[in-house]
Amino acid sequence: MPHLAELQRIPTSGARAVEAFTLDGTDYIAVPQLAYDAPGTPGGMNGGTSNTDVLMFQREGDRFVKAGTLPGPGGEDAELFTIDGTTYLAVACIRVGSGPYNFNIGQHIYVWRDGAFQPFQTILGYAAKQWRHFTIGDDHFLGLAQNRPGDADVPSAIFKWTGSEFVHLQDIPSRGGYNFHAFTLDGTHYLAHADHALPSRLYRWDGSTFVEHQDLVEIGGRAFETFSDGEHTYMAVANIRNDSVLLRWDGTNFVDHAVLDGGKGGRELDVIETPAGTFVIRVNFITGGPQAPHPPLKSQLYKLVDGKLQLVEEYDTCGGTDVTHFTGPDGGIQIAVSSGLNADIGFAGESVIYAFDPEGNL
Repeated sequence: MPHLAELQRIPTSGARAVEAFTLDGTDYIAVPQLAYDAPGTPGGMNGGTSNTDVLMFQREGDRFVKAGTLPGPGGEDAELFTIDGTTYLAVACIRVGSGPYNFNIGQHIYVWRDGAFQPFQTILGYAAKQWRHFTIGDDHFLGLAQNRPGDADVPSAIFKWTGSEFVHLQDIPSRGGYNFHAFTLDGTHYLAHADHALPSRLYRWDGSTFVEHQDLVEIGGRAFETFSDGEHTYMAVANIRNDSVLLRWDGTNFVDHAVLDGGKGGRELDVIETPAGTFVIRVNFITGGPQAPHPPLKSQLYKLVDGKLQLVEEYDTCGGTDVTHFTGPDGGIQIAVSSGLNADIGFAGESVIYAFDPEGNL
């Protein structure tokens, strides 16, 4: 009884994220791209040329077709959000060039005006991995996860909306920042920060800044999702170096609860709430590490059953980097998965659109 059925493959190169959204009645998908394969440039998963663009696709009938590009060299992430009725798209960029690379580059925020995205604000960053928008009350924030290709620690950062632009609020200690996840629990606002090389930590909002609350996983953190079964709140943690895990809130902290089937290689997660239950879809990137990467992997679909994430289906990915769900033209659920590598450790590949049936009747 399959839950996933492939609908479409989209040519991409070094795709690092998929952001699905609807504007002015049209469905779009934005795909940031890390690199193109280029003769004469360093081989391997960290080579290529990063003079890339963000690909924009729009739905025509039951297919997505290319609808232009946005500047976004070395693209890692795209985050859509709305403030006071105005829509913005923030693009995280890790680097530019073809080797040696420049990691100290602008992170672009675009605004939707007159049926197109136009430049709005650029914030200088270093080896950026992800933008994450969240709110606390009436205040809007952007978290910028930053990595460090060299030896020095590079902090991730939180920016706050002033009414006309985003300004720096505080740094978050980081050596290999990958992700942020904001949520509210028992009236308190929390922010989880995923780090590859340092402990992934949970921060708590004290009214003016985020303060350390607890360590979540020691190393290899990539992404988080929180959800509830009505009795307990859980946090799934994708981990590339170790097993991905399910944590449980004990009223004060998150504690170990279960190990997720699927082994190492975890990169991203997405929660899908349906009348048939709560599902979590996981995408895996590589095993073996950057020096000996193995990108063709099985990724997983879980269902929350009796306080555990039960594996219900696996699907093929190759260097999977991101996953998101959205509503299809028939009102059903569709899922987009981006692929950052091919089996030959090159960047040219395909990202995939799936139909998802929570009842497993595909």
